[in-house]
Amino acid sequence: MLKKQFFLVAFFLIFCLAGSHSLFAAQYDIKEITPEIQKALSNRQARFGELQNWKSQGTIGETNQGFVKALKGIPAAVSLTDEENKDRNVIYRAIVDQNQLGSSGFAKVKAVFADVQREKAKTGDYLQDLNGEWNQK
Repeated sequence: MLKKQFFLVAFFLIFCLAGSHSLFAAQYDIKEITPEIQKALSNRQARFGELQNWKSQGTIGETNQGFVKALKGIPAAVSLTDEENKDRNVIYRAIVDQNQLGSSGFAKVKAVFADVQREKAKTGDYLQDLNGEWNQK
């Protein structure tokens, strides 16, 4: 079971950190699946469809910092983004800590994830550019 979990995390990281950041992905991964990390990964997988639905409606967008934001004051969307961001934070911190990336590591991991989310976004999804402006892909 642990080997399967490691493979899933490695695949997740390669997929999420691929593209122009493939060297980054090849060097840094989650080395140990703690219960907290496993829960964060499972939570993200469970909410993926709902998150995509809200994104397609223009209610949730991807920030330039690797997190999601509710673009309208809909309580369910705000709650969903809060939970997603908590889990992304757990995963980002694990990558930074387990790979000893130091004080600048968290910003690097967030930036890489934001780039990947921007690349993977569907037409019509809202993305925050580096200047903080929101645009549709």
